Amino acid sequence: MEQVPSTGRLVQITVTEGYDLKGFKGDTPVTFIRAEFNQVVLGDSAKITVSPEGSAKYNFTSSFEFNPEGGITLDDLAHKPVFLTVTEVLPKEKKQKEEKTLILGQAVVDLLPLLEGQSSFQTAVPLHPVQGSPLETPRSSAKQCSLEVKVLVAEPLLTTAQISGGNLLKVTLEAAYSVPESFIPTGPGQNYMVGLQVPSLGEKDYPILFKNGTLKLGGEREPVPRPKKWPIANILAPGANNIPDAFIVGGPYEEEEGELNHPEDSEFRNQAECIKKRIIWDLESRCYLDPSAVVSFQKRIADCRLWPVEITRVPLVTVPKGKAGKTEKTDEEGQLSFHGVAYVNMVPLLYPGVKRIRGAFHVYPYLDSVVHEKTKCLLSLFRDIGHHLIHNNKIGGINSLLSKQAVSKNLKEDKPVKEKDIDGRPRPGDVAPSIKSQSSDTPLEGEPPLSHNPEGQQYVEAGTYIVLEIQLDKALVPKRMPEELARRVKEMIPPRPPLTRRTGGAQKAMSDYHTQIKNISRAILDEYYRMFGKQVAKLESDMDSETLEEQKCQLSYELNCSGKYFAFKEQLKHAVVKIVREKYLKTTSFESQEELQTFISELYVFLVDQMHVALNQTMPDDVQGTIATIFTSSEQLRLFAFEAEVNENFEMAAAYYKERLVREPQNLDHWLDYGAFCLLTEDNIKAQECFRKALSLNQSHIHSLLLCGVLAVLLENYEQAEIFFEDATCLEPTNVVAWTLLGLYYEIQNNDIRMEMAFHEASKQLQAQMLQAQVTKQKSTGVVEDIEERGKRESSLGPWGITNGSATAIKVEAPAGPGAALSILDKFLEESSKLQSDSQEPILTTQTWNPSINQKPSNTFIKEIPTKKEASKCQDSSAFLHPGLHYGVSQTTTIFMETIRFLMKVKAVQYVHRVLAHELLCPQGGPSCEYYLVLAQTHILKKDFAKAEEYLQQAAQMDYLNPNVWGLKGHLYFLSGNHSEAKACYERTISFVVDASEMHFIFLRLGLIYLEEKEYEKAKKTYMQACKRSPSCLTWLGLGIACYRLEELTEAEDALSEANALNNYNAEVWAYLALVCLKVGRQLEAEQAYKYMIKLKLKDEALLAEIHTLQETVGFGNPSF
Repeated sequence: MEQVPSTGRLVQITVTEGYDLKGFKGDTPVTFIRAEFNQVVLGDSAKITVSPEGSAKYNFTSSFEFNPEGGITLDDLAHKPVFLTVTEVLPKEKKQKEEKTLILGQAVVDLLPLLEGQSSFQTAVPLHPVQGSPLETPRSSAKQCSLEVKVLVAEPLLTTAQISGGNLLKVTLEAAYSVPESFIPTGPGQNYMVGLQVPSLGEKDYPILFKNGTLKLGGEREPVPRPKKWPIANILAPGANNIPDAFIVGGPYEEEEGELNHPEDSEFRNQAECIKKRIIWDLESRCYLDPSAVVSFQKRIADCRLWPVEITRVPLVTVPKGKAGKTEKTDEEGQLSFHGVAYVNMVPLLYPGVKRIRGAFHVYPYLDSVVHEKTKCLLSLFRDIGHHLIHNNKIGGINSLLSKQAVSKNLKEDKPVKEKDIDGRPRPGDVAPSIKSQSSDTPLEGEPPLSHNPEGQQYVEAGTYIVLEIQLDKALVPKRMPEELARRVKEMIPPRPPLTRRTGGAQKAMSDYHTQIKNISRAILDEYYRMFGKQVAKLESDMDSETLEEQKCQLSYELNCSGKYFAFKEQLKHAVVKIVREKYLKTTSFESQEELQTFISELYVFLVDQMHVALNQTMPDDVQGTIATIFTSSEQLRLFAFEAEVNENFEMAAAYYKERLVREPQNLDHWLDYGAFCLLTEDNIKAQECFRKALSLNQSHIHSLLLCGVLAVLLENYEQAEIFFEDATCLEPTNVVAWTLLGLYYEIQNNDIRMEMAFHEASKQLQAQMLQAQVTKQKSTGVVEDIEERGKRESSLGPWGITNGSATAIKVEAPAGPGAALSILDKFLEESSKLQSDSQEPILTTQTWNPSINQKPSNTFIKEIPTKKEASKCQDSSAFLHPGLHYGVSQTTTIFMETIRFLMKVKAVQYVHRVLAHELLCPQGGPSCEYYLVLAQTHILKKDFAKAEEYLQQAAQMDYLNPNVWGLKGHLYFLSGNHSEAKACYERTISFVVDASEMHFIFLRLGLIYLEEKEYEKAKKTYMQACKRSPSCLTWLGLGIACYRLEELTEAEDALSEANALNNYNAEVWAYLALVCLKVGRQLEAEQAYKYMIKLKLKDEALLAEIHTLQETVGFGNPSF
């Protein structure tokens, strides 16, 4: 095909081959391909006969000119594909003058890679059959009929500046739901259109139109996922309408950014999307934004916040037969009816890292004054700019392009509009308070009289809303990155004294044995002189054998009674073990008892002989220098214990807790920590001993008293529990947790009066504390007086703020057993909405402020909320997400939530469920993000991952920006084996500005996932952050592994040495130290590390195999070879 010379750049499309083809008249038809782009035929291929196997080699090349100054532009490439139509040429029959052809199918080539900076790409595109085509039944199930296509340009279409500064905008219009009843599918045809404008080239606006919506009567929900469609009409093959790999997936209402994402809106939306009439588009339009347009887009979002998206209905006018070339003017032809507008909040697109918004948006009548007030937009896309579209709205001419002349004539301020069929650009912004919500009782601000747009008013009466998605290829505002980490691992390692280099081998083992014999001999002599020194000096050489034998017996008795004999034996044991391993090379168990006895006899003779050699030598005065040890602090030991505890290595965790107790037996916090660990492992007897030991150290320690009381309840020692709890309330009358636990105890005892008293006192103390905290923060006298007045008024309420005038509190009937509350909790979850909806009185909620988080304190401390809203919050557990709510904003607290926090801190999970039941029924409480987080944590501990996931979903819907939600979600997926989801959750958690409560384990597990997926650079950075925050053996080990895999052996050895210094009983640390030593050629150290690894029984078979492979490669490292 001849090409016309041009100054533009040619885009060449080459079809090399077709697969699995067949025709109407047989399996070897004669076919050709026609290429089309932008409604222009690019050319036809030669006629090729399909082989019996179904393949055809076309080698057909066509091209079109890309010219950004005019003609085909980047926007055309973005949303218009190349169509390849395969046609069969039928054999001529007798007396037939012309060949007959039948279309077999159509393929679609997406040119989007050219906008991503590529100059060429190759792809296999499926060939979609037309209706009735033989391709509808493939030749074989192994391969789908397809075309092999290559796309080539001489040089990239985008410059470096355009690639880095430009962006690609995708707008998907899904549907309009709950449309007016006057919309009926019968009668004259209607074209349902939606449009918006976005800046495309600098300040130039680009109209994006979605046409030909399909009116449906409803009756069932639209399926998801369903494919997105090209915004182009007259596509021959039905399957070619679908954009490859693009689907509408839907999602929970609460996770949307639109206006109808509140729990109270869910019922209406379910009805609208299942029962009521709707208009379906399912179209995706793309638009390229050059760097100047991106800047303009950001500025306009910040200035206008809301983006107008217009909707209208235009009658379809049929062209009479025989007058296809003329336009028939009628009265209806220019009519613009049911003109409405939706205000899309685009501000979320300015949030760091946000690339997509999706939601439902109310449709309001289009009124110039309201639209200008909210969006600062002066012109209507349909009425002012695109009015000529109505005149061109003929059947068969629906997709006519915008007329440049009409645009330039109507567009004000000389802002030209480029040609496009359908395309959309959103404007992110916060939801304006003037927009009426589905659940709001406030009318639309500035709403004009209905007579101005009576047809548009039907949208409001019907509750019409459109579902729209706006997506960018790159976020407008990049997510804030953590500060750059140190480039070398050594910069992160604190200075430590060098460890004494140890040597090994049989000779060293013998030397150590001699040294230990000498040291023990000296110690025994010292003990002898302490006991009998005076007697020996007095008798001198006059002692007889009986006296010596008597002294020997007394010395032996003293050594055994004092424990020194066993200490000497332990001191000598290590040296004997080294002789067994290094001299006799015995490292495995014996096959028989006879072999063991023979070896012991031989070893005994050898050791006795060597003992005599050592005793006969002159004992030197100097002793071996002490080896520098790395001191671990109490807090480090606590971290190590907590680490082992989370990893369910309870034996090691107990060892760390006990080591803390040995170091500081008088520190009651150490006893409380170990007791909390015993509570977690459900060793209640040992936990009780620990808490009582702590209480014996300080009789006035409130936490010790409370924990002793909790254990007494769990062990059903109720009389002791009452003493502990009452003593706590007497020592600290303002302690909310003490009063609440006392009330819970009285509930178990069925003492309703005392239960109400304790709960009332706890509520009063909590209110007083919150009032005091708020008064401290407030400087305005007027505000303080208002707070104090509200506090006085609230003091007359019941224990939880109930204003029904009754002294009766809600009582939870539950068995006294520790696991009984869990069984009734699900029942409470089901009945909570009924219980909370019974009251019609206002409920007072206490707003708490977290001083650890930067935020502005609220001006009001106590706020009245209608019971209707509170009840609806509990009726739908998926409470709505505030679009502007950030983590750390004041949240409701109750006496029960305060108690839950205390119990979770001390791991009293067995007691938590009883308090959760009260929190659920408490009018001030109910389901909240923290409530669901606690429930999820308890179910994760019980390995009930399904329930935990359900509760975490509820928590995420309530506070989507809470890093603790995403962190716990990551732990859930990690423990259940779904590491890909865990990775996404962990990455989201660390991207928040505010850290989650337990970042240590998030970094540890995220780093482990990176290691599993061989993303070693990311793993290194993650572990470096963990080492910087809270170094431990596992953090240094992970860093060492990442560095080793990156071939950074020096840094790897430094990190592994740190890990070994913190815990030299970790087999994996020794394994990687062996690998490093093998790599750098240090034979002795490699063998020593390997022996310790074998001793500690490395469980990772793959790692062990890797070590053996490397040992064989270098020729050393395994002494058993």
